[in-house]
Formats: sequence, structure tokens, C-alpha cells
Amino acid sequence: MKLFLAGDIGGTKTRLSLSEVNGEKVVTRRETSYASQDHSSFNVLLKDFLSLGEKVADAAFGIAGPVLGEVAQATNLPWQIDAAALRQEFGFMRCYLLNDLEATAYGLPALGEAGLWTLQPGSSTQGNSAIIAAGTGLGEAGLYWDGSSHHPFATEGGHATFSPRNPLECALLDYLRLRHSSIHISWERVVSGMGLLDLYGFLIDHRKASTPPWLKDDMQATDKAAAISAAALSSRDDICVETLQWFVSLYGAEAGNLALKTMSRGGLYIGGGIAPKILPLLKSGEFLASFLDKGRMRPLLEAMPIHIILNDRAALYGPALYAAQHAKTPSGSV
Repeated sequence: MKLFLAGDIGGTKTRLSLSEVNGEKVVTRRETSYASQDHSSFNVLLKDFLSLGEKVADAAFGIAGPVLGEVAQATNLPWQIDAAALRQEFGFMRCYLLNDLEATAYGLPALGEAGLWTLQPGSSTQGNSAIIAAGTGLGEAGLYWDGSSHHPFATEGGHATFSPRNPLECALLDYLRLRHSSIHISWERVVSGMGLLDLYGFLIDHRKASTPPWLKDDMQATDKAAAISAAALSSRDDICVETLQWFVSLYGAEAGNLALKTMSRGGLYIGGGIAPKILPLLKSGEFLASFLDKGRMRPLLEAMPIHIILNDRAALYGPALYAAQHAKTPSGSV
């Protein structure tokens, strides 16, 4: 069968795959993950992946950042990606650029029931849907319902202004404005891997606490946010526990904002690399309590299904499906 080149380009890692597509089924034949920050450009990384010599006519890439026409600027990487330039350099007949959450939305049909865990079954079954994903940054996308099918569309909602809900979060906002020398503080600043670090840093200052030596060692030995999450999930450190609980609450609040703005009666999907790792906390009720805490709109939100994406391949399935769907179109973007 024909191979489609797909990519999931993020601030921390970039994954590339060659896959076969049959309807909504995607079978990965080869996949490689790269540390994004270790490469000066996407073209250098792509050249390495294609060095085995496979001939590929159709490619599609999901990018964590806004896509304008055939050009994308990664938000948390110094990479500009140009589809026309990629076609010329690598000989693709067709090459498409998608926002990473838009790409994940295209990949939802390939997941199947095993790839999802339902947090809230809801009662509505048709209508718009939305997807939110915390990872290195915070991505959001919508899926417009036309009466018979969904059509994904990109947003940059993660960069909308963070709104505190109580005095503690007002203090957090002041802290973040000083830390980042900016009046504008986005939701991505609090609901993301880097946001988790800032929440922890704020609580250390606010509670006049200190980081225990063993946690300092763990944070130096591995990803800092992962070390905080591990300490929280094992209940080994009280500040870490409070940090992760607060993170989950903020995540739920912004998910509820997105669901209201897109009228997601067809369901809200929670993606990204963080959600599966903190599944016990997402199940504990703090996420859902914040999601539903919208005053008179609570009954509307209670009717919306909420699904957690367990299979992180959705971000690779989506570009492959998109490329396959558009394989018979003329060269260029659609």
C-alpha cells in the first residue's frame, strides 16, 4: 500500500512516521522521535528521517503554532516551516501543514474506543466538539458539526488571557506578571508543562517552603515537571500535591471555557502528553468540578461528553488521514 509521511512537531519532541491508510485505519510502518531543541530546523530533522530512501509523494505535518497559508511558525521553537519549500527540497507531490490540535482532531476517528477514557458520559450526542491538550504548551481546536460530520478547525485559544478565580489565583497572576515581565498572562502560562513549574515556584514562595534535596536531585536528573508530578502522584511532597491538584483545577476551568465558546454538545476531548500521566487525578473530581463551575451554564456543561485521549498517536494519525483524504487533489494546500 501507499505510504504517507506524517509529523507531530512540538516544542519538546517531534515525531515522524510513515503509515498506510485504509479508510479510518492507520497502520504505522516506521516511526522516529526526535528532541526538537537539538535540531536547528525542521528540514534538517526531516532529511535524517528520510535518509533510508523511501519515496513519499504525500506528506502532512501538525505543528504547535499558527499556520498561515503554507507557512507555520512554531510557538515554542525557532522553526519556520514552509510547505512549498518542503515540496521543492524533498520532492513531495503534496505537502500540508496543520495546527497540531487541528491535526489531532483529524486523528480522532482512528482511535477507536480503546484509545479513549470517558470522564463524563453526558447526554448530548450531536453538535460541535472541541479538543484541549496540555503539553509543552496549551493547544485548543474545534470541530464544527455540519449536521452529518465534523470539520476540525484550528485556534490559538491557549494564548487567550488567563483569568483568576479567587484571591490565591490573583496573587499567582501578579507573580507571573513579574516573572515574565508581561501584563498579558495566557492560559498556556498556567496549564502546560512550563505552567506546572510556575505553579510550583509560586507555591514555594507563597507557602514559604523549600524544595527538599531529594526532589532537587529528581528535577536535575529528569524533566522538572515530570519530577513534580511523580512526587505529587506518590504523595511524597505536600507542595507537589497541592501544585498538581491546582493544575488539574485550572485545566478543568479552561476546558469548560472552551466547551462553552465552541458549544461542544458533541463532546470535549482532552489530549496531550500530560493527561494520561495524571489520569488518577483527572478521575478524582477536581477537573470536572472546575469544568462545571460556570453558574447558570452548569446544566449545559453536564450534558457534554468528556473523553480523555489515552493513545498519543492521534497527533500522528491525523496528518496521515488528512494526507490520504487529499491525495487525489492538485499539488499544494487545500
